[in-house]
Amino acid sequence: MNLPDGINSLVRAPRLTRTRMVLAMAVAVGADGIQLLFGAVGWFGIDQAIDFVAMVLISWIIGFHILLLPTFVVELVPLLDDFPTWTACTAAVIALRKREQQNPPPPPPPPAKPVIDI
Repeated sequence: MNLPDGINSLVRAPRLTRTRMVLAMAVAVGADGIQLLFGAVGWFGIDQAIDFVAMVLISWIIGFHILLLPTFVVELVPLLDDFPTWTACTAAVIALRKREQQNPPPPPPPPAKPVIDI
C-alpha cells in the first residue's frame, strides 16, 4: 500500500541498531516497572500517561508498528496492565523488524519503456 510521503515518513521504520534496541527495551521495562510500583495510584491517570509516553518514545526510537496499538489498549484494562506488556510488545516488534531487515524486499523492476507508434 502506498501512503502519502508525509504519513510514510512518520511510520517508516529506522534501521535497527544495538543502541536503538537497548533504548527501546529500557523504555519498555521502565514503563512496566513504574506501573508495577505505582499500581495502587493508577486511578489518578498516571498509568495512562506512562502508557502514552511509552508508546510515543518506543515509536520514536524504533518506528511505529501496529502491535503498539493493541498494547496501548490492553494497558487500559485493569489487572491486565500489571503484566509486562510493553516489554513483550517491544521485544516482538524488535524481532519482527530484525527479520524484515535481514530479508529486504527485492528492488522494484525498471520502468517500462514507452511504446511509440509511427
